[in-house]
Amino acid sequence: MFQNKVILVTGGTGSWGHELINQLLSLNPKKIIILSRNEASQVQMSRAIEDPRLSFCIGDIRDREALVKAFEGVDYVFHLAALKHVPVCEEQPLEALKTNVLGTQNVIEAALENRVKKVINVSTDKAADPINFYGMTKAIGEKLVVYANQISSDTQFICIRSGNILGSNGSVLQLFMNQIKKKEIKITDKRMTRFFLTRENAIKLLIKAATIGKGGEIFVMKSSAWRILDLAEVLIEESGERDVKVVEFGARPGERFHEVLISEHESQNTVVYDEDFLIVLPTINIPGLKQFYADCLPVKGNYSSKEFLMTKEEIKQMLVEGGFLK
Repeated sequence: MFQNKVILVTGGTGSWGHELINQLLSLNPKKIIILSRNEASQVQMSRAIEDPRLSFCIGDIRDREALVKAFEGVDYVFHLAALKHVPVCEEQPLEALKTNVLGTQNVIEAALENRVKKVINVSTDKAADPINFYGMTKAIGEKLVVYANQISSDTQFICIRSGNILGSNGSVLQLFMNQIKKKEIKITDKRMTRFFLTRENAIKLLIKAATIGKGGEIFVMKSSAWRILDLAEVLIEESGERDVKVVEFGARPGERFHEVLISEHESQNTVVYDEDFLIVLPTINIPGLKQFYADCLPVKGNYSSKEFLMTKEEIKQMLVEGGFLK
């Protein structure tokens, strides 16, 4: 699919972008364009990944004209750029709206204008039954991407929804590891659970969904969940540090105790694709899409992090596999 093709990645200098670009390079593309706002990050990435097929473009998804120009001659777009931290989006909702909603619509329009073959929008579990502004903006972004399939048949638009990625920028994993050195881990609430995937596995699934998507689906990565307290205790045990305290300071604005990958309402239109994915099918009519997945089994109920909890030993093994523990 990607061999000898031109691929553009918005927000490509982030932690998702690094892994995505490394995996895409192995698929023999003609060119990969990394579009982002941060000049320093682009320079750093160009030095870390020395490959003549990489091209760097300074640009902001809020700038429609810049996107239209950047998308010229592009076959596939991976849309990763977003404001992603819940507290930031709660405190500055207008900025989150500009990037996550208006920016996504700019990506859609630029792709349509340039007849891009496929756009793959990366979303989050917080878009399912959202309670914070970040989740709301990503939910609207998903709706816009799905709806775009009704505008033109030249470009296919799909979404991929995942839980938290271990070791990503701002990850709780890195935060806890730094706090252990200071003898105190700070947790908002010990009851909280979250979905987690390793970065390598998440990107493999992202590329798989990009390959099989027909247009209009929301691919939901199946994930196991952890108690945040269990993660903290595993890291403390493996660190060898003594007398590390775990301190609760209360949930922050927009946080909830458990995440959901599929809401109760969405489950009515969700099917089991395989061992990796559930697929939320659109409520709007996209010709042939529901018929394509007609043989897939339906899902019953929502998909909550409180129901798929790993043991501490399983958490440790996943951290080892991800390269975070020896």
